[in-house]
Amino acid sequence: MNSPLSATQAPTEPRAATSTPAIPDRPSVDGLEDKWAPVWQEQGTYSFDRERALSLPREQVYAIDTPPPTASGSLHVGHVFSYTHTDCIARYKRMRGLEVFYPMGWDDNGLPTERRVQNYYGVRGDTQAAYIEGYEPPQRGGEGKSVKAADQQPISRRNFIDLCHELTTEDEKAFEALWRRLGLSVDWSVTYQTIDHRSRAVAQQAFLRNLARGEAYQAQAPGLWDVTFQTAVAQAELEARDYPGHYHRVAFHQPDGEPVYIETTRPELLASCVALIAHPDDERYQGLFGTTVTSPVFNVELPVLAHSAAEMDKGAGIAMCCTFGDLTDVQWWRELQLPTRSLVTRNGRMQAETPDWLTDPAAREFYTSNVAGTTTFTARKNTVEALRESGDLDGEPKATQRKANFFEKGDKPLEIVTSRQWYIRNGGRDVDLREALLARGRELDFHPDFMRVRYENWVGGLAGDWLISRQRFFGVAFPIWYPIDAAGETDYEHPIVPDEALLPIDPTLDVPAGYTPEQRDQPGGFTGDPDIMDTWATSSLSPEITAGWPAGGTGDPELFAHIFPMDLRPQGQDIIRTWLFSTVVRAHHEFDSLPWAHAAISGWILDPDRKKMSKSKGNAETPEGMLTQHGSDAVRYWAAAARLGTDAAFDTGQMRVGRRLAMKILNASKFVLGFPAPSEEQVEPCGATNCDGDISQVVRHPLDRALLADLAVVVERATKGYEAYDHTRALEVTETFFWTFCDDYLELVKDRAYGREGDEAGALSARATLRHALDVLLRLFAPFVPYATEEVWSWWRTGSVHRAPWPAADEARAGVDADSSGQTLAAVGAALAGIRRAKSDAKLGMRAVVQSVTLAGPEAALAAIRACADDLSAAGRIETITYADADQVQIRDAVLLPPPPREG
Repeated sequence: MNSPLSATQAPTEPRAATSTPAIPDRPSVDGLEDKWAPVWQEQGTYSFDRERALSLPREQVYAIDTPPPTASGSLHVGHVFSYTHTDCIARYKRMRGLEVFYPMGWDDNGLPTERRVQNYYGVRGDTQAAYIEGYEPPQRGGEGKSVKAADQQPISRRNFIDLCHELTTEDEKAFEALWRRLGLSVDWSVTYQTIDHRSRAVAQQAFLRNLARGEAYQAQAPGLWDVTFQTAVAQAELEARDYPGHYHRVAFHQPDGEPVYIETTRPELLASCVALIAHPDDERYQGLFGTTVTSPVFNVELPVLAHSAAEMDKGAGIAMCCTFGDLTDVQWWRELQLPTRSLVTRNGRMQAETPDWLTDPAAREFYTSNVAGTTTFTARKNTVEALRESGDLDGEPKATQRKANFFEKGDKPLEIVTSRQWYIRNGGRDVDLREALLARGRELDFHPDFMRVRYENWVGGLAGDWLISRQRFFGVAFPIWYPIDAAGETDYEHPIVPDEALLPIDPTLDVPAGYTPEQRDQPGGFTGDPDIMDTWATSSLSPEITAGWPAGGTGDPELFAHIFPMDLRPQGQDIIRTWLFSTVVRAHHEFDSLPWAHAAISGWILDPDRKKMSKSKGNAETPEGMLTQHGSDAVRYWAAAARLGTDAAFDTGQMRVGRRLAMKILNASKFVLGFPAPSEEQVEPCGATNCDGDISQVVRHPLDRALLADLAVVVERATKGYEAYDHTRALEVTETFFWTFCDDYLELVKDRAYGREGDEAGALSARATLRHALDVLLRLFAPFVPYATEEVWSWWRTGSVHRAPWPAADEARAGVDADSSGQTLAAVGAALAGIRRAKSDAKLGMRAVVQSVTLAGPEAALAAIRACADDLSAAGRIETITYADADQVQIRDAVLLPPPPREG
């Protein structure tokens, strides 16, 4: 991991202040990313200051457990959406004076990377292939194409891993460039890969400690298996999908020959049947419980048992339990202590050897000739034909759509295969541990709070422990060897573990203490564990990896003790069950604590059909084009407009609104800064950087005073929004005020700011208010549109707006005592809008003169309008105003004169 953990970042050198703002003639949002991203990097604007963090109380440090995106291809618009949410929070906390720890990682191991490498290079890993020095793959660049396994060149595990490293390194460069363009304020000197040296050491150390405490264990047990990817699959990686099949009504036989009919979609598993099971309350089968039946074709005697998981209203209400057709079979097998008769193998074919439990000669002959070594499809076809011939198939199969479990990245239904795998206890089989992890969920602050239910539903519904081993190549190896006895049998019960100081190790290359390399895979020697850890087993340790948990001679114990548990885990809602829960499990086991205090959960991006956008579904937009077309500030605006936990439509129209906002910030700022700042003779210097002086004594006009009072309320509301992890609320109140500032206030005070009729005091009041409001607004907008706000800040301020302090309500008010109800500006603005509307209705330009008009409204509104009548009359070109009572502000009896012709 690249890290500044041993050095203190030098303070940013401020840009020199200028007496006259350096304002471009034609401000534009185009090109701001290329202008400011390098400046931020060069000046260390977002660098984490380790020494300062250690010197501060813990509550003044804010540590973010940034999601490491999967480095396999390209980012999509959903990443931009959720990472923008996090960045807004990070920027706000930094401006509040907290030292923000905001690293970036890359989740580069696991199946998505392997699939991409297979298609990109046209290769596949083969444990039997020899390593080739300087290997050159058959192709480079198979983007978007799926290369069939038969066409992939088999290469050694080591060569395959080398290609994984090569491709992910290139992908990560592209990811970083895009994140920088988006304006993420991460510290790019603090990065990691989930497969790098430190991550492997952390993952292996955590596993060894889990193993030593009994939290990790190995078991030969039924588990979900993907025959395409040849790997075990965890419960959290499942997707239930509709899959076409057929119901077969099959007769089992009681001792007296009477049939008992079951309905099944998987007749190919008939040979692995171990019982018939019905619900204990099902009156149809009360007389059968405790008796036996004989299976058709294979003539195996089977018990009839009761279990509450049987569904009385499904099919015949009685089902065959096979080992194993689905997860219910596993539940029955475990709870009723049934024998294991597993026939489906890892390659998806039926066991080649005829099983011992088939004792009937005809059954053994049928299995040998029609089932052994066949695919499940062929075994089904042959078994159904045998049932038809024996008369045990009642009617013909009926087409149906059945729910089948798929690996979330797979294309074929999963099988349940008995194999030796590693597990970590997660409460799936331990009630006390489950309750402890549910209590952790109640301890964690979810934003929004309703996302907690998803955590609780997942933990409460767990059916087993967390399977963490995978039969793949690119991942963190299990730091385990096994002794081999003199007869050549592997002793799995007494694993050999390394000293933690030696981590990370690769058991397929490294040799355990007390052995020699020549003893590998030999009788009396040892063998390395061939499996790797599930990618979640590594990324579940992201807080430990980034915060500096010591492992394998790496880390920063002092920093880790100070910032762990971290403050924030931002992530998507779909991985609460995987990343969030698994991270809670690891921290609970190792530290008896939560890994962070808050979890910010983003919603999904939906396509026009209201479906979640994702790379796997093929409906995801890539962000490069929209960042180029609309600009980063515009895209960030679209993302920030959606609250945490809320799904949002992919809406380029909203991006255009964001671009318009960014342009308006530039143009309005140019107008405001076109007026001179108050001189030292006019205001008392405030003695602070980036301050135009104490303006409380010069802001005298009631409209100006009302604006600052309203601005103070906006600051209060925006701050409350951020503190409640509601960045959208902060954006809403800031943006609403800004458009009122531009559309109403600027128009109302423009003539006075220019020095209308020699009113120097009025001009000074307007100019001071304009500059002060702009200063505050830029800081309020900075987390959302960082490029436009930095550009304007550079015109007249020193340093970076992103290192400027977040405004306080008292500061925004500038010592001015005024009504903060918002009525003054609203009333005068409504009157001005009515005047404009009257001119438009009369099809006259805004330069038309209002010879006379009656302004009607409530007493309080009329009082505000009278106090600001000079500005209203100038902005509206009004000669005479009369007033009348009404329930709301209205324009009556406006007498309009066409505007005089323009000179020249």
